[in-house]
Amino acid sequence: MVIFSVYVVNKAGGLIYQYDNYVPRAEAEKTFSYPLDLVLKHHDEKVVVSFGQRDGIRGIKFIVLADPRQSGIDALLRKIYEIYSDFALKNPFYSLEMPIRCELFDQNLKSALEVAEKAGNFGAGS
Repeated sequence: MVIFSVYVVNKAGGLIYQYDNYVPRAEAEKTFSYPLDLVLKHHDEKVVVSFGQRDGIRGIKFIVLADPRQSGIDALLRKIYEIYSDFALKNPFYSLEMPIRCELFDQNLKSALEVAEKAGNFGAGS
């Protein structure tokens, strides 16, 4: 399963963190001649947007873009909030409402996303 992106939005609606987990491979530049040979393909794949507000007092919102078949998104949102609490809020150099720039936050978020993608969910024990 695939988790595409994670966003953290502050109570004012400003984006304070963005992580693109799955970035499609860039193709080499192509040149075309006139007339263009266009082929349109129908894709019925969807992206599920999961919103999670785990911190009602501060109004922080966590947004995860994931494959619709990905399970355990609610558990992942709880884990992201836990990582935010442990590594951003407890960081003495972090101010609320400011962009999150913390290496430990980044590392732990990446490992949580890897676990979520491999296992499909977090389960009760994690």
